[in-house]
Amino acid sequence: MGADVNGQEYEDYVLLMKGAEAELVEKKSRFIATVRPVASEEEAAAFIEEMKKKYYDARHNCSAYVIGSRAQFTRSSDDGEPGGTAGRPMLEVLLGSGIRNIAAVVTRYFGGTLLGTGGLVRAYSGVLKEALAKCETARQHFGVRFRIKADYNAVGKIQHILAGKNVNVEDSIYAADVEMTVIAPIEEYDRLCKEIVEATSARAEIAEMERLYYFI
Repeated sequence: MGADVNGQEYEDYVLLMKGAEAELVEKKSRFIATVRPVASEEEAAAFIEEMKKKYYDARHNCSAYVIGSRAQFTRSSDDGEPGGTAGRPMLEVLLGSGIRNIAAVVTRYFGGTLLGTGGLVRAYSGVLKEALAKCETARQHFGVRFRIKADYNAVGKIQHILAGKNVNVEDSIYAADVEMTVIAPIEEYDRLCKEIVEATSARAEIAEMERLYYFI
């Protein structure tokens, strides 16, 4: 699901929370996939270098990464395998998963038997898919964080409205008035504000704080 804001389309995306590993043996060649969350290209490069040092005695350490909510930064490397048989298929698996801020390295210990172009693509893609299946992810949606300030007589009405919407109430402060900090989907924000204003006879004060991606 996406949201259109001033002509800009904001699509939901999946963020990698915890990486994983998987292993595959194909005709005596051993393939080890390692997946890790990364927030920047620098982190991705450091992770790839770390894996190359860890598996320094392997024939190949092929890699791919996808960074940014709209996959703004992508890169892949065959690391000596025939062109297009490792890094690119790995990148296609990552892009197809919808997961962002993710880097993967597939290490290969050569078993002495050539796998051919198709065999290599299947092995690199397959072991990476196995690793992805073990990863922990969370979906993110574009929304608005805003503050609602109201008197105690209006709080029950506001809570009733919020309960029927896909919103996160982050914080509530009870003082002379009540202040609630809420995150709502961008496509619900205007309608939600209107309902709150109408239900409280305009006694509630609503102030937008920021627009952001948040976990749902």
